[in-house]
This record gives sequence, structure tokens and C-alpha cells, in this order.
Amino acid sequence: MNFKKTAVATIFASAAFAFAVPVLAQVPAGYPAGYQQLIDGAKKEGKLVIYGATDSKAAQPLIKDFNAMYPDITVEYNDMNSTEVYNRFFSENAAGGDTADVLWSSAMDLQMKLAAGGYALQYKSVEASKLPAWAVWKDTAYGTTFEPAAFVYNKRLVKPEEVPQTHADFVRIIQQPKFQDKVTTYDIEKSGVGFMFMTQDARDFAQYKQLEQAFGVARVRVQSSTGTMLERISSGENLIGYNMLGSYALVRAKTDPSLGVVLPKDYTLVISRIQFINKLTKHPNAAKLWTDYMLSKRGQTVIANASKLYAIRADVTGETTSSELIKLIGEKNVKPLPVSPAVAEYLDPALRLAFLKEWKANAGKK
Repeated sequence: MNFKKTAVATIFASAAFAFAVPVLAQVPAGYPAGYQQLIDGAKKEGKLVIYGATDSKAAQPLIKDFNAMYPDITVEYNDMNSTEVYNRFFSENAAGGDTADVLWSSAMDLQMKLAAGGYALQYKSVEASKLPAWAVWKDTAYGTTFEPAAFVYNKRLVKPEEVPQTHADFVRIIQQPKFQDKVTTYDIEKSGVGFMFMTQDARDFAQYKQLEQAFGVARVRVQSSTGTMLERISSGENLIGYNMLGSYALVRAKTDPSLGVVLPKDYTLVISRIQFINKLTKHPNAAKLWTDYMLSKRGQTVIANASKLYAIRADVTGETTSSELIKLIGEKNVKPLPVSPAVAEYLDPALRLAFLKEWKANAGKK
């Protein structure tokens, strides 16, 4: 594994914020008065290191707004894929070296493996009560977003009658000769979120084995990121994608007339990017401030309207929110994955190996 940082976004406190410090660095409305001690402690620490599996472009509005509130804290954001977040943190932690204060990733299973394994600091956020009960685990790991798994297709090259509306439709359609070598999904060996989506399908979709076999017939092309899949579908190199992050796809589709997005009508898996604080964090106060900010209505509003990642809080308004998504899909068809060690079941080495072996045997890997 190459642990080179794929991207680092660092926002420094600017003199431009100096005039606002007396107001913006105060305790947020509704917070306990003692919260000022946390703010003062974070100011003395002066730094926060985040390892995230969220694109820097989506993370930047959050960092900028957080820095507007707390200009004395330098935020270093390291953009990686979900597997690298896990591997890099685990390796650095084992070596006793410097590592992240906060981990934020869409690979819920990898995040929960670390949190349940004793690597996370227990901190009861003042915003915890505003989240769905399934999005909080032991005041340690918190869900921050509400993002669907989607089918994405090329609107120029896929006819309306060829667009799948359910998982069973997808199985049937991709076995047509037209779709051979033109179907894409995550490389589940390399992508943590891709592996997690597929293991959830194995639980929820009665025709899962037929799905694997259909991928084999189509000679599926696998990728490690949603961005790459979107590019290839847009260009026509691929015609359709499976289990792609709907948060990215829906935003891209608004400006790319080649892309169509389907939220499956039989069930739509929904993930939440899990965040937790490193138990051995060197900047605990800054990490707690960041956690509270991310779960606050202000932070969630930025997630929805600037980062376009779908806010998890029900009291946040806008198109990219959990409430709007539930209206669109239908509450009975939404299947949010809980922030729980249960999502990490298939990370057991024997189960993971068996799952990947079956995947390769049926779907192949192109």
C-alpha cells in the first residue's frame, strides 16, 4: 500500500477573520456555558488533522465554514479512498507515529471495525440527540450523511425501456448483448464502500446469485471510485453502473445531460459517512469542536447545500437532504445501514475471503 497523501487541503487562520473572533468564537446558541472551555482548549491546540474518503472539493466548504467559526484552528484534510483511510490510520497507529485526529469515511464497515476495536474516543456530542437513533453508536461513532446507492446510465445510448427500475430489472437488462463489456461497478477488493454495498445486497436481494452471474455474462468492468465510473458512463465507454454513490451521481447529472440516475424502487441502500475521533488524538478539543460542527444544523446545512452530500438531520432543508430523499424514494423502500458493528460482519477474514471467492467465480473481474 502506498501511503502517499492523495490530496491535502489546509486552511490557515486568516487575518481577514480577526474582526469576527469575539463573536464567532463564542459558544454556539443553545450549547452549555461550559463549552467555552472546549473552544479555548482547541484554540491552544491550534490544529486538526482529518483523514477523509470525501472528495476535497466536497470537504472544502465545511473546512472553510468551520474555520470561519474557529479561525485559530488550522485544518489539515487528507483526501484518500476509503480503504486507504483505514490502512493508513491502522499502520500509523500501530507504529506509534503521527496520524489523524478524526476519521471520516463512507466505508461504514471499516469505520465500525476501528471504532468497535477500541480505536475511537467516546464523546457525547451536544448535537447527538438531533440524529436518528440508528446513526449513533455508543457516543463514539456518528453518521453524518444520508447517501443512496444508485444505478447510473448513459441517457444518449440507453433506451428508456432499457433503464432498470429495480434490482431484478438490472439483472435482466445487463445480460443483453448490448451491455457486454459496458457495465461497471466498484472493484470490491479495493473499494471499502463497494464491498460493503455488495455484502448488503447479498442480505437484501433474493436474486443476488443471479446478479453475480449477470455481471459475469456482461463481463463487468470494475473501478475503485464513483468519479471514474461517472466519467466512463458519460463518455459512453460504459453504458450503466451499479451501486454508485448517488450523492455524487445526482449532483453530476444536473450539469451532465448524458447521465441518468435511478434510485431503485424495490429498495435503495443508504449509507452514512461515519466520523469518529481517534482515541489517541493529539488535538482532542479541536476534534470535539469539529464533531459538534459536523452534526450541527449549521454544518449539516453546508453538507446539504454546498458539499451536496445529503444531510442526515431531518430539520435541514434543501434538495440534498434525508427528508427530501425519503419523499423521493418512499420511506418503506429506504434501507439505511445502521452505524453499528453489524455492518462489519463480512470483514471477518474467513467471510471476506469466501465472499470475494464467490464473486470472482461468478462475476469475474475485468
